Amino acid sequence: MTDSTDTRVLFNGECPVCNFEIRHYEAYSNQSGLPIRFDDLNSDALAQWDLTEDQAARRLYVAHDGELLSGMPAFRVLWAQMPRYHWLARVTGWPVVRPVTVFTYDKILAPLIYRWHRRRQAKAQARASR
Repeated sequence: MTDSTDTRVLFNGECPVCNFEIRHYEAYSNQSGLPIRFDDLNSDALAQWDLTEDQAARRLYVAHDGELLSGMPAFRVLWAQMPRYHWLARVTGWPVVRPVTVFTYDKILAPLIYRWHRRRQAKAQARASR
């Protein structure tokens, strides 16, 4: 993953929740001239991430300064890059708050959103095979 952009985000553009949130960050980053690149896992860009489509669909991934992060650590790095969201990166990194946010994302939100994504895919395949 060689790129002049310091921060890269991999997200699922077919997921309505993911797409809404990440497109918001992308628009903010573009308006602010921030060096953040946003890659939809449903594009050719996925090949540059060394992840399978299924791995990438399960959670948010951020590459920053040569390190690949996922889940809440990825969100914190992304938010820290955006002046409007610095406070969110700080708060979710507090020692008392961090484990709660990690647990909530890893055990509740990410699996729920992923299952919703898989159901949408299954319904689309069923419609296509009729």
